[in-house]
Amino acid sequence: MTNTPAHRILIADDEPLYLRTTGELLRKSGYECVCVPNAQQALEALQTQPFDLILSDLNMPGNFKLELLRAGRRNWSHIPLIVVTGVPSIPSAIESIRLGITDYLLKPVKFEDLLSSVRRAIASTEKAAHTPATEVPEQRELSDRYPEIIGRSAPVMELLEIIDRLAESDANVLITGESGTGKEVVARAIHLHSHRQKHNFQVIDCTAIPESLFESVLYGHVKGSFTGAVKDQAGLLSLCHQGTAFFDELGELPLTSQAKLLRAIQESKFTPVGNNTQIEVDTRFISATNRDLEMEVKERRFREDLFYRLGVIHVELPPLRDRGTDILLLAEHFLPELKPAKSPVSGFSAETLECFQQYGWPGNIRELRNVIERAATLSRSDCIELTDLPEQLRRNVTDGESASIDLQHASRNEAVETAEHSYLASLLEKHAGNISQAAQQAGLSRQGMHKLLKKHGLSAADYRN
Repeated sequence: MTNTPAHRILIADDEPLYLRTTGELLRKSGYECVCVPNAQQALEALQTQPFDLILSDLNMPGNFKLELLRAGRRNWSHIPLIVVTGVPSIPSAIESIRLGITDYLLKPVKFEDLLSSVRRAIASTEKAAHTPATEVPEQRELSDRYPEIIGRSAPVMELLEIIDRLAESDANVLITGESGTGKEVVARAIHLHSHRQKHNFQVIDCTAIPESLFESVLYGHVKGSFTGAVKDQAGLLSLCHQGTAFFDELGELPLTSQAKLLRAIQESKFTPVGNNTQIEVDTRFISATNRDLEMEVKERRFREDLFYRLGVIHVELPPLRDRGTDILLLAEHFLPELKPAKSPVSGFSAETLECFQQYGWPGNIRELRNVIERAATLSRSDCIELTDLPEQLRRNVTDGESASIDLQHASRNEAVETAEHSYLASLLEKHAGNISQAAQQAGLSRQGMHKLLKKHGLSAADYRN
């Protein structure tokens, strides 16, 4: 008879007595345990040894800013992680839930409760390992194929699927969405993954070209065709042959310029100013605007024929506030790129991450990028704190300190319930009571969201208007 190998548990805690006794009790229960006193040694152990479970304290050296939790979820997401803390707080509980922590236990914890949590976590992981994978591998492959687009939320995965299909075609694309949602990034991704990738991607900013010079800039001119034309000049469209022309802020294009652009698109040829010879181009057109072009057409400010010619495929980008924890992924992506060269900043406090999740981000990704650059420049520590953020962000944060005092004498279930209630309430407030949007951000079905709201006595109607 072959003995089943013991499950290996990594225990990280800076309290020597708790570390020793917990390790001994779990070993007597049939588990193999590796005990370390801080987060740094825990990370070193994870890099060199296989584990079936991580049991981690919150307030210990190397994890005061939840470094071990974030690294564990990022690099060893297949290993379940149970948090055990003697200093609970609303921000840490909420962040633990968002990171996908398996359980959140409060010291002193009865060993029977700890053992039950350990058994559930390991059993759940084993069940998942024997469950056939469905969408996850495909989604991971899709994300890896488009590294320029950061995000794992449902709206972003849907966007990546659309981009993947568009990259294989030559159809003209109209990208709409709020300002700062990354329209040019998406346009470049479509171009870089198309058969035109080896040719030019030419940005044409419709707000930067004076109406009187539009023809000259776009189509080019010959020497002497107008005052100041001292030499022949190629137009921007001629630089797009076999490539992609990206018309940014298309809604700002004057009506007179729209008519001439329509002819060039329809005929795939144009005539430089002062010349009689037409130039043929093979160009794909991708356009972007934050205006409602259908309304512009109704108001006769934009040509209907040009709208349909450029908008063969319409892609609407989601605002950042509807992308859930993508906000945190983007923040961690931007920080190394934007912090000053000698800055000690390496992460964000739990309160800062909670603030990022609560804020509505009217300026979307562009605003997030600016906030991180500002905070990384002003911060004097290794972590971006609430005090490093602009006032308009800090106003959105509730007083987590007073809430943490209430949790000092709470049970584990009460702490988790309080964090979950706070999280759901913040979602409803952010989305003005829209169940579908709140459920999408939380990664739940509408039915699942309704069940949780009923459980916590929350009504979406109270958050509308």
